Amino acid sequence: MNPGLASLQAYPFERLRRLLQDVRPPALPLVDFSIGEPRQQAPELVARALTASLQQGLAEYPKVLGEPALRQAIAAWTSRRFTLPTGFLDPDRCILPVNGTREALFSIAQTVINPCQDVKSLVLMPNPFYQIYEGAALLAGAKPHYLNCDPGSGQPDFRAIPESVWERSALLYVNSPHNPTGAALGGEELAWLVGQARRFGVVLAVDECYTEIYFRGPPTGVLSVAAQTGSLDSVLSFHSLSKRSSIPGARSGFVAGDPAILAQFLRYRTYLGAAMPPFIQAASRAAWSDEEHVVESRRSYARKFAAARDILGEHLDIQLPDGGFYLWPEVGDGEAFARELYAAEHVRCLPGAYLAREAHGLHPGHDRVRIALVGSEAECIEGLQRIRRFLDNRPHASSQEKESAWHS
Repeated sequence: MNPGLASLQAYPFERLRRLLQDVRPPALPLVDFSIGEPRQQAPELVARALTASLQQGLAEYPKVLGEPALRQAIAAWTSRRFTLPTGFLDPDRCILPVNGTREALFSIAQTVINPCQDVKSLVLMPNPFYQIYEGAALLAGAKPHYLNCDPGSGQPDFRAIPESVWERSALLYVNSPHNPTGAALGGEELAWLVGQARRFGVVLAVDECYTEIYFRGPPTGVLSVAAQTGSLDSVLSFHSLSKRSSIPGARSGFVAGDPAILAQFLRYRTYLGAAMPPFIQAASRAAWSDEEHVVESRRSYARKFAAARDILGEHLDIQLPDGGFYLWPEVGDGEAFARELYAAEHVRCLPGAYLAREAHGLHPGHDRVRIALVGSEAECIEGLQRIRRFLDNRPHASSQEKESAWHS
């Protein structure tokens, strides 16, 4: 067996299942805030494109590189969204369709890490983090190096990374906007990270799957920063339709960036057999070519956050994030909170400890929970009201009440 398998920790939702397995909740419909799976209505134009193309290409193997029409649609959207110079993003060399960012974020570590090299043996990642980053590092024969997120900024202090750590690093995962804090990195910080990655020979993998769910204007993308340097060297940007277009079941996204890295990534994925079915490619073209459904989705998420402020603001520190659809409040012991809430109201949320590791003497998730506002507006309001009732009735709730820090 691959020895890295023994190093993998249980996935957060398996840990949550074990935490709640002996709890008997009340006879209320379950409200599930635990998983970041958008359950909003899929865009009609995407459903139509999928249905119309179901018979397309069933008699032939799909290409790992994807159809030219899909890569061109992705290049057009990316160039518009991030204001890239004409021709900067070559759809034949700088874009690779992938089966969702999860698959690609895992596979890129297997591609760029040399397990036989001790010098470049670290993979840097934020803490809390998307657990795929950690698993990818371990199964590639590398060692995760956790960068604790600052409670104020919601992102790691990347400038505090010692040069000795940079020198030993092969890959840096960045998540902007960040899951679960919702904090996005600005252009100045991204530019500094691009410079450091090139200086130390580190692949900069920027997970931007939440970049289209924003509330104060679009977050800066790493491709915009790279364009200002005139080069895509060392830079990879990962995007997904799961969050942007609320179609997680399609497993569709792309990675764009350094053509030399993508050439090797294509080779790896060709052997892996990771090709997107033709009907998913057709649906994806429709999604990347339309913005109207994305605008309406943002409006819906904004209404959910407004409801969270109104319903929970007297008890919890509810902040509007730069992007994403998560609440990340302090609640004391996150596991105890999740268990008690489930027992009292049949509402599931995820303990923050399941999304982080203790590192450098701190555990940045222990006293928090993640609440994913991914259901319908009615379902989210129902769940938020149950959380409010739980907090109202919790014996020690008064000691946890905080002034709302709502930022409009």
